[in-house]
Amino acid sequence: MYPYFTTATTTTTTTTGATSRSSSSDDDDKGGVGTLQLVKALLFSTWRLVLWTAVCALVYTVSSYVGPSLIDSFVQYLNGRRRFANEGCLLVTAFVVAKVLEGLSMRYWFFSLQQVGIRVRAALVAIIYQKGLALSSNSRQGRTSGEVINLMSVDADRIGLFSWYMHDLWMVPIQVTLALLILYSSLGLASLAALAATVVVMLANVPLGRMQEKYQEKLMASKDTRMKAMSEILRNMRILKLQAWEMKFLSRIIELRKKETGWLSKYVYTSAMITFVFWGAPTFVSVVTFGACMLMGIPLESGKVLSALATFRILQEPIYNLPDTISMVIQTKVSLDRIAAFLRLEELQPDVVEKLPSGTSDVAVEVNDGSFSWEASSENPTLKDLNFRILHGMRVAVCGTVGSGKSSLLSCILGEVPKISGNVRLCGTTAYVSQSPWIQSGKIEDNILFGKEMDRSKYEHVLEACSLKKDLEILPFGDQTVIGERGINLSGGQKQRVQIARALYHDADIFLFDDPFSAVDAHTGSHLFKECLLGMLSSKTVIYVTHQVEFLPSADLILVMKHGKVTQAGKYEEILGSGTDFMELVGAHKDALSALDAVNLSPESTSGAIENMESHPKTMHKEDIKVENGKIDDIAGQNGQLVQEEEREKGRVDFSVYWRYTTTAYKGVLVPFILLAQILFQALQIGSNYWMAWAAPVSKDTEPPVSSLVLIYVYVAFALGSSICVLLRSLLLVTAGYETATLLFNKMHACIFRAPMSFFDSTPSGRILNRASTDQSDVDTSMPFQIGSFAFSVIQLLGIIAVMSQVAWQVFVVFIPVIGICGWYQQYYISTARELARLVGVCKAPIIQHFAESLSGSTTVRSFDQKSRFVGTNFCLNDAYSRPKFHNAAAMEWLCLRLDMLATVTFAFSLVFLIFLPEGTIDPAMAGVAVTYGLNLNMLQAWVVWNLCNLENKIISVERILQYTCIPSEPPLTIETSRPECNWPSRGEVDIRDLQVRYGPHMPFVLRGLTCTFPGGMKTGIVGRTGSGKSTLIQALFRIVDPTVGQIFIDGIDTLTIGLHDLRSRLSIIPQDPTMFEGTVRSNLDPLEEYTDEQIWQVMRFSLLHKNAYISCSLLLRLAFHPP
Repeated sequence: MYPYFTTATTTTTTTTGATSRSSSSDDDDKGGVGTLQLVKALLFSTWRLVLWTAVCALVYTVSSYVGPSLIDSFVQYLNGRRRFANEGCLLVTAFVVAKVLEGLSMRYWFFSLQQVGIRVRAALVAIIYQKGLALSSNSRQGRTSGEVINLMSVDADRIGLFSWYMHDLWMVPIQVTLALLILYSSLGLASLAALAATVVVMLANVPLGRMQEKYQEKLMASKDTRMKAMSEILRNMRILKLQAWEMKFLSRIIELRKKETGWLSKYVYTSAMITFVFWGAPTFVSVVTFGACMLMGIPLESGKVLSALATFRILQEPIYNLPDTISMVIQTKVSLDRIAAFLRLEELQPDVVEKLPSGTSDVAVEVNDGSFSWEASSENPTLKDLNFRILHGMRVAVCGTVGSGKSSLLSCILGEVPKISGNVRLCGTTAYVSQSPWIQSGKIEDNILFGKEMDRSKYEHVLEACSLKKDLEILPFGDQTVIGERGINLSGGQKQRVQIARALYHDADIFLFDDPFSAVDAHTGSHLFKECLLGMLSSKTVIYVTHQVEFLPSADLILVMKHGKVTQAGKYEEILGSGTDFMELVGAHKDALSALDAVNLSPESTSGAIENMESHPKTMHKEDIKVENGKIDDIAGQNGQLVQEEEREKGRVDFSVYWRYTTTAYKGVLVPFILLAQILFQALQIGSNYWMAWAAPVSKDTEPPVSSLVLIYVYVAFALGSSICVLLRSLLLVTAGYETATLLFNKMHACIFRAPMSFFDSTPSGRILNRASTDQSDVDTSMPFQIGSFAFSVIQLLGIIAVMSQVAWQVFVVFIPVIGICGWYQQYYISTARELARLVGVCKAPIIQHFAESLSGSTTVRSFDQKSRFVGTNFCLNDAYSRPKFHNAAAMEWLCLRLDMLATVTFAFSLVFLIFLPEGTIDPAMAGVAVTYGLNLNMLQAWVVWNLCNLENKIISVERILQYTCIPSEPPLTIETSRPECNWPSRGEVDIRDLQVRYGPHMPFVLRGLTCTFPGGMKTGIVGRTGSGKSTLIQALFRIVDPTVGQIFIDGIDTLTIGLHDLRSRLSIIPQDPTMFEGTVRSNLDPLEEYTDEQIWQVMRFSLLHKNAYISCSLLLRLAFHPP
């Protein structure tokens, strides 16, 4: 389907002057992918299946009205009025054939529509993914991964789900027309009153529908904001834990949720009112119609009344479905608008870089009069007046002060920065190493190969050049070790070296390195420079950004950047003596080194520190730090890998899940009232039908037992009672569902934020976001109605059984074994369907995870020309998600078809039994009531089982949320009986005694018997090669991981005896990986809002941030991010 969809999208958007991949930034009024074009594309790609389902829907609609049109004849037949021989058998045959056609057409219709939904969702996810990879920098700033994940996980799903409802829009007029024809044949001109009442009911929904659309838009917008914040928090959870900020950020999520639930409450209560209007609509229409009959003097006979009631009951289907249809139309329109708006976002300009095939020119990179700017509205370009030419085989160094435009220069060569003027020409393939390492979750080998075939000798050479062999030796599975999200279980240096290895293995023509040696120590950096840039890449074109002056003399060309311009260009010796910017840069570097050399500890303090270390017999020896990686073993699972397969429950959903869901809100007090309201509604509905059948005469010759006025008054009383019951039921149901959703959300997020860091290291953020987005949406808007529909359908089925058995108890001869067979079929089906539903939930998280990774590393993906491979991976993940959904739909229709046929057998037996009873044995009017309800038997029986199965599928969302409410928590944040003094730690002395640390009960020790003291007020350096335990020691200080044996004392207080917040809030850390939050400069420097502006400016002056021309303008400057 996808090729057709992309073709259709391109075709429809071309007519408006822009395609979905256009580089134009035009808005809706200037062209682009509009909602109408998107709908056309979807229909174009599925029109054959949609057409066949429309034919089936028409057959189903016509056959469903055959029964009501025959009821009057059937009642008259039972009353002795037989127009020809074998009339009864012919009537039974007509009833049964119509029901069989109805069942077969409906099953094919539903199954095909589900296939349409699966295909539409997959195509939308694919096009959203491709659009995400092509977004320009400005578009990426406006849309975070959390917002786009919502488009994929919620909006695309909702549009796919709309396939169920697409034919309802044109079927309703046909159903109403058929109903009016039947009513006209039975009640004459009173059918016009029925038409007027139906129109009134539909018009009454217009203002409610508009309100619901408004609330839906606001709800989705607030959900986007929350998901955006949640995605950012999960990405930076480590720093939140280390700084004791997690509760503050949890409160932010709760505040965002409060805004969301404000719109959610309005949305669900509007849905409740729509439900009330339409559940009460058939009763309202019947009251108006019978009232018109009385006013017009049209006689009401039981056969005609029952025919009308059966018509009203079947008309209930479109009327019952109409609120859902209208709601889905509104929700789908909102989702289509949101996706269309996303597809209209500006993409990277295809003409920024003129790319030439390898070997067609001696010039590798050439820029002429180039000016570029990240911000299109900025008056000052990021880069301006660029003019340089780089030949193939040259090594080019780019240097300059912080913020001078070095990284932007590499980005403009890759075509990532919007071009204002000039031209860029690039000849050959590229490989890019970003400043912030981008690592995919998966095997280290896959990260290095990056889609290339394995060449073992080349691979080993790359590992040797990047100093990775020793690291791989100490990892539990070598290069087959699965690394966590964003390489969470690798050190910063390891991640950077994996990035460099990826570039080297790619064997491109042009290599761009953005300060790759800043994350490694000096010795490793020198080795990498010698083996990689001077060795393996000696014949390649290399452009490298660096602050390290010692790497500059080896460059064939040095570009000195300042304020977005290349102020100097030439070889090291040429520009060093020019006495300008480059000389200042080199001089500043030498001054900094001299300043560091001048900082020495006093002899006494140094001596004391050394003596202290030597005085303890249990110091850390070389053999104690030989193999354990301080990060890799982080809560590794039983198979030794950090990232485990997502937990999936097995077997039947435990009853406790249902119990916890139904009793979470108000301890379940509302549940019996909801059930009582539905039981009373059903009883009053049945009572009103019995009343009309009893009070109306069978024929004109029969004297009615009551007057027409009494008949109508009593019927109106029944109608009012049932309407009040359905109103109470709707309001109580959404109240309970809303409160449950709120409580489950708060509980799940509280447990997530209190989870230990090991949980986040081993759990990809996509899994957590899947629960916070898709599963929470199900609990918010689907679960209350789903569990309510099941309970209500069961009550309705029991009502039909009671009516049919009261008229002819012999029906139980067939009904009991049929119920047994249905139960067997249901059990046979549900075990498969349940696991398929769980697979659907598990298979969705990898799509989200892959998309989030792709967005964050889109520049790297494009620079390696790997976009098609990543799109292919997205297709595979999409297919893996679609397969269980397809099989689940097929299994459901398999079950429903058999249930339909069994219900038809029961109905046929009842009819045959009735026509062969001796005349006068049974009241024809009561028999007519039984037939009236029996017409809905197959539908209702299938509805009960469908609701049960769908409930089991949907309750899995609750089950998955409840899983995250049981995550083991960290130790207490504060311990009231053991709180340190306000000025603790005053000296800062750290005393470590026999410290032994490991990350799990079955894991080897990372730190073994470490004993030492860090004197207060001293600067203590911790050195050691990768994997020696440096990071583990820091984590133990902050209690990210608690010691297995031993103690850590800070100013005499055992850190294990105080709360985590009391400990972490008194310590401070500069993390290995830089962390930034979207927002202002001030909110990043002081997230807890504890300091004054003057204090913040003082810190900025200490860190030289005040020299930045942009930041110095305002603390409220919003930060924008350009993903690596």
